[in-house]
Amino acid sequence: MTAEALVIARPAALTQRVPFMLSRVAWYALCGLLAVSMLLPLVWMVSIALKGNGDINQLPPSFLPREFRAANFVDGPAQIGFYRLLLNTVIVTVLSTIGAVVSSMIVGYGISRIDFPGRRFWFALISGSIFVPGIVGLIPLQHLYISLGLIDTWVPLILPAFFGSPIFVFLARQYYQSIPKYLDESATIDGAGHWMIFTRIMVPLTKPVWITVAIMSFQLAWNDYLSPLVYLQDSKKFTLPLGMAAFLSDQAGSQYNYYMATNLLFVVPPLVLFFLAQRYFMEGLGALGTIAK
Repeated sequence: MTAEALVIARPAALTQRVPFMLSRVAWYALCGLLAVSMLLPLVWMVSIALKGNGDINQLPPSFLPREFRAANFVDGPAQIGFYRLLLNTVIVTVLSTIGAVVSSMIVGYGISRIDFPGRRFWFALISGSIFVPGIVGLIPLQHLYISLGLIDTWVPLILPAFFGSPIFVFLARQYYQSIPKYLDESATIDGAGHWMIFTRIMVPLTKPVWITVAIMSFQLAWNDYLSPLVYLQDSKKFTLPLGMAAFLSDQAGSQYNYYMATNLLFVVPPLVLFFLAQRYFMEGLGALGTIAK
């Protein structure tokens, strides 16, 4: 046994351990402060949702309600028409999500796995369009839907998703690039065409990325306020963001407790979806930097 192996490791000197412990405490304190600052608006929303009408405009405002009114979570949605708006929003969001996933995965497969003339040009064009603000095409699209007689329908809210989104196509293409090409070649030798390769091989292998696209497109469609505001006129067709904004501006008055209670119900579905699929979401984003040859 060597002399070095017989040396007993000495504990670090106190002058070295104290600064290290202080730095760890300071780091955890900073993280805790940032977490509290992010959660404070949500806690304040819950507080308002549980207050009575007399507590909302109290000066100075009280952080905790004097009396807890859980009935706001029943009365608020009833006044806003939450469940009708919820049904409208679910229909629009689910169809938009399906369209976004299907279109982005098919286009990403074509750009990534099929060698055709101009493939790099089209990918560069799609990637570059990510930086074009969506508001630029709002007026031309509105005129298009007016000429087609589709204003005051859900078609303008759903149809664009079936034509793909540049960011989703980019995510799908990058993930396809991480899958070895020999899988395609082996399937081609066995007589499989592109559709069979896509449905039988690529769809199972790309589960993380299409779940990622589904989560992102779901949240975008669920929270979309501008498109319903531009294209919808009949209040019976309103989605939740537009319907709740109309209640706040036209009817709410001092009933912010009803609004906040309904707003808490509004944010539950995206949160539940994310927590159920967060493992695939992180896996899909984490694999974007891996490129297989």
